[in-house]
Parts: sequence; C-alpha cells; structure tokens
Amino acid sequence: MEAKLELYRVFQVVAEAGSISAAAKALYLSQPAASQAVKRLEDQLRTPLFVRGKRGVTLTREGRLLYEQVRGAICLLENAEEKLRQTRLLETGQLVIGASDTMTRTFLLPYLEAFRREKPGVRLQLRNGTSRQVLSLLSQGTVDIAFASMPEETANFQTEVCFDTHMVFVAAAGYPCDFQRTHTLAEVARMPLILLDRQAGSRLYLEKRFESLGLALRPEMELATHDLLLQLARIGLGVACVTREYAHIELAEGLVRELRTAPVIPPRQAVMCTLPQTAQTPAVAHFMAFVRRGRTAPQSQQQS
Repeated sequence: MEAKLELYRVFQVVAEAGSISAAAKALYLSQPAASQAVKRLEDQLRTPLFVRGKRGVTLTREGRLLYEQVRGAICLLENAEEKLRQTRLLETGQLVIGASDTMTRTFLLPYLEAFRREKPGVRLQLRNGTSRQVLSLLSQGTVDIAFASMPEETANFQTEVCFDTHMVFVAAAGYPCDFQRTHTLAEVARMPLILLDRQAGSRLYLEKRFESLGLALRPEMELATHDLLLQLARIGLGVACVTREYAHIELAEGLVRELRTAPVIPPRQAVMCTLPQTAQTPAVAHFMAFVRRGRTAPQSQQQS
C-alpha cells in the first residue's frame, strides 16, 4: 500500500508539472525513476494516464479522472499528518477529565490552570460526577483520565495514588457536643448525622465500616455534594461526615470543629486512573506528568 501511495504521489506531481523531468527534480528523483513510477502505475491500472509529447506530458481522459481523486485523497492525508504532528507537539488536541466537583476544586485547579497556560491549543473538558460515575465514564471511553477514590476493582484500571483522604465527623463550633473527649462510633451513630447520599462511594465505604461494628447509620439528612455537608454543619443542623482534606479551610478558620472518634475511619486513597493496556495520547501523558511532579494533598497546595 505504501509503495502504491508513492506512485500516486509521483503521478500527481507529474500531472501538475506537465513534465516528468520537472517532477523528478521536485521529488528529488532521477528522471528514469520518475518515468518508471508512472509506467508502473499505468501497468497496474491497465490504462494510459499521460500522452507523451516532445514538450512534456498531458493527462488522458482517464488520467484527468484519476488526478481529481488522487489530489483530494493526498490532500486529506497531508491534513491528517499535520493534525497528528500538532497533536504530538500538543499544539492541538483534546483532553477530557472526569472528577468530582470537590476533587476539581480542591486538587485539580492548579494543574488545570498550569496545563492551559502551557498548552493553550489543547481543548480541556471536564465531566463531573461521583467516583463511581467518573470511573464508569472512563470504562466507556467517554473520559481520558479519571480522578476518584481508589476503586474496589483495581484490576479494571491503572491507578496512581495522589494523596490519602480521611473521613471525619464535624459540627459547628457552638454545637452542643463535647469536642474535648473521644466519642465511640456507637455514640456517633446516634447523633443527628448529615451524610452524602448512597450514590456516593464514600457513603458506602462509611456504612461498611459501621456495619462491620454492628452499627447502622440512619442519617437525618442526605445530600448530593460535599460542600452542602459543610454548609449545613456550619449552621448547626447536625454532625456531618466529611473528608478532612476537602474541609481544611473550614477547619482552619474554626467554622467547623472535628469530633474525636475511636476507632478512626481507615483512610482512603484519591487516585489518578486510566485504562490499562491503552496507549495514552500526548495530552493525557503530559497532564499526568503535571500531576506527578506536583502531587500533594489539597491542604498542602493551599498553603504553598
């Protein structure tokens, strides 16, 4: 196929130059080599493509028909090659990232800003959802890379740990509970809890931990976003289970306070996920390198 494509390239240049010798010079070929290429193509197609004359060559009727198709096809190929070159050099292309709103706001924003500043030609797209949702999008090929909590089925994904996350219980600074003593999880289960809804992986993780201790969770409020958990806890509507790394600003400013608990909820890991055995585009590889170089927990990013 490659050899035949070269014959078509020679044919196009000869047709446009109107001379085999001129075409040979443009192609850095000898005149016999260019002439032989035209003859080979005519033999393969079983039809004459040029009328040879003393002043050069002109296309036959069949040659004119072929030339129109070849010119369009080679133009398309050259355009495709140029787009591939631009994609390889990150002058163009697309990068689709899946992550939760909270992960985007507290962890990814610096990387997104730096990537856009360095590679403005690459189109960035974000798809938000829970960890399970963005991992599903990754499995379907809808996103190129996903940032999520460590999946249970790790064999389905290539994962790299970004940072550890810790689930803690918080309440408003003036909430009527003793922040000085350590509460058992049985005591916590009886508090007016504000939790994420059951579509969130962190909610299911929390329930499994309580169930392993023979405890059931019956929250008074179930919400869709982590930010709402913090907002309702801040105004004293109950005790919210939040991710410490995503609530560090509210904790640092004293807007909410963390309850001591025993035992503590085992930490989870926030990970960068791609599909195994899948070649990464230059845009994906470059963004992953950004994250690897600056990988740190959200709290550390805020302080830097």
